Amino acid sequence: MDIKQRTVEKKEVNYEDEVEENLPKVKDTGVEEVKDADVEEEEVVEEDSWRVLVEVTPPYLVAGLGMVGAGLLLDTVQHWEVYRELPELFIMVPALIGLKGNLEMTLASRLSTHANLGHLDTIEQIVAMGRANLALLQVQGVVVGALAACLATAMAWAGDPGRAQMARFLVLATSSVVTASLASAVLGLIMVVVIAVSRRYKVNPDNVATPIAAALGDLVTLGLLSAVATFLHTSSPLLPPTILAAYLAISPAFHQAAGRHPDTRVLLATGWTPVLSAMVISSLGGKILARAIKAFPDIAVFQPVMNGVAGNLVGIQASRLATLLHRTSRLGELPEELETAVMSSPSTTFLASSSTILSSNAAAARALLFLVLPGHVVFNLAIGLSQGFSMITTTFVLLYLLAALIQVGVLLHIASCMVHHMWRRGEDPDNAAIPYLTSLGDLLGGAALAAVFQAVHSQ
Repeated sequence: MDIKQRTVEKKEVNYEDEVEENLPKVKDTGVEEVKDADVEEEEVVEEDSWRVLVEVTPPYLVAGLGMVGAGLLLDTVQHWEVYRELPELFIMVPALIGLKGNLEMTLASRLSTHANLGHLDTIEQIVAMGRANLALLQVQGVVVGALAACLATAMAWAGDPGRAQMARFLVLATSSVVTASLASAVLGLIMVVVIAVSRRYKVNPDNVATPIAAALGDLVTLGLLSAVATFLHTSSPLLPPTILAAYLAISPAFHQAAGRHPDTRVLLATGWTPVLSAMVISSLGGKILARAIKAFPDIAVFQPVMNGVAGNLVGIQASRLATLLHRTSRLGELPEELETAVMSSPSTTFLASSSTILSSNAAAARALLFLVLPGHVVFNLAIGLSQGFSMITTTFVLLYLLAALIQVGVLLHIASCMVHHMWRRGEDPDNAAIPYLTSLGDLLGGAALAAVFQAVHSQ
């Protein structure tokens, strides 16, 4: 139904030439606000649970099947020679997949907000925004890809210093950087197109962009990492440092391209903390995965699905929450009806009805939580059809579904608290929330899945 909300009047501007004059920033966060304080009544459509389910379910199922594919791929490549000789790759897998998920889903959240505010309604706006964000993804992907390799090798070699070799590190670092760069280019372009098309056909991009990013990100990233690492592991020792030197030479050009646009310029300076923090958290999940795979090899096929579904659903909710805040208030100030709300209470996240905004958020949270069980049943069925049902016992399914439900429920509640807290303190959640949430999902999911396998095998 249509609800009247007091919202900031958004004026169409040319981002390349006029945004800095017409849209000064509240804080140096890259978020634009309207210059004058005038507001007007604007109709805002409240999406109930049914509408959210209708728009989210198709891309959610496609995303889940993509994650099943990633799990099957991981179950296959774990036996490849490169993974046996470079077990550090197992630590890199969650960190790198999480990195790509963070970058692409954060891009999807950011662009979805711009689309809903009317900033991507012309070809010129789409091209300008897309070009700047793709350049930003290259900078972030190359830097964090290299750091992910450093962290993975440090974690692996701390327990076995005898494996520390420069040649091994160069192969791992180059594999990570090339994978991050290529995946960023492909997935980032797809995100720009998906969001522009969603806007064109009046589908809320918040509901479809992040699932598609998740669906493609895991499979593409894992496939690229495995292929690139295999190639470099058997190639000339001079090739990895040559490739790294080439990336070092061209990175300033990407940095300069991203710096030309006001929406990405600030992120070059302020957008690193969430991504780097998420990389560390995901790497801890990778450490859990590396140990669990040794004890339970079958866990590899379930790990991308467990973590991917959680990151997918919480990413949708975080994106929706951020967009609604952008539409109803100024950065640093919560809407009046949220000022007295107890955000730390789970009832506010899932059952709130005292406020229009909270009621809409709670309806979406319930819809997303509802998708967990049927989704995982479908995905487990797909795994069973391809791998056999011997490992999918009744006890396993019950424990697995319980762990998945708790994982997503906890993440949705954390998302509600985190997004509103960030907004209140003047930090744009479109740029910062999803990396923390998806990496926490990786950590929780890895620990929960290891516990499920331990419980099943101890019977």
